[in-house]
Amino acid sequence: MLTPLHKQLLNNYQQDFPLSPQPFLEIAENLGVSEELVIAAFALLQEQSFISRIGPIIQPNHIGISSLVAMMIPSAQLESCAKIISQFSEVNHNYEREHKFNLWFVIIADDQNNLTELLSRIEKETGFSTFKFPLLEDYFINLGFQLDLND
Repeated sequence: MLTPLHKQLLNNYQQDFPLSPQPFLEIAENLGVSEELVIAAFALLQEQSFISRIGPIIQPNHIGISSLVAMMIPSAQLESCAKIISQFSEVNHNYEREHKFNLWFVIIADDQNNLTELLSRIEKETGFSTFKFPLLEDYFINLGFQLDLND
């Protein structure tokens, strides 16, 4: 069950998260609650899988290098592999597709050597190969979702 504070945090800070030395304090002041309450609410949202992380989504190839990566994972292991991949801060998100390449993600690295090292670590930790694809065209899909605050 989401509280009004949880809904406000989800609605107001999916985008435009404060870029300041104390972003949680800034959010708390905007909402009229304590910083500790904001931090605890975000922690609970993450624990309950309403959010996966708080961090930037960087446009591909604007900082370092990016690669679209696909993997072929048996369905029984798909969720556990997705969780492993989500632990890498260089990965924005990953998603399932109905295809033999069924797990996809974009990864950002400092340079080609770092990218190769990250993909090797992902392969070692998941036990499955990664397949890099070139970025031919960049698409941006705004995935912001508005929650009804009246519930």
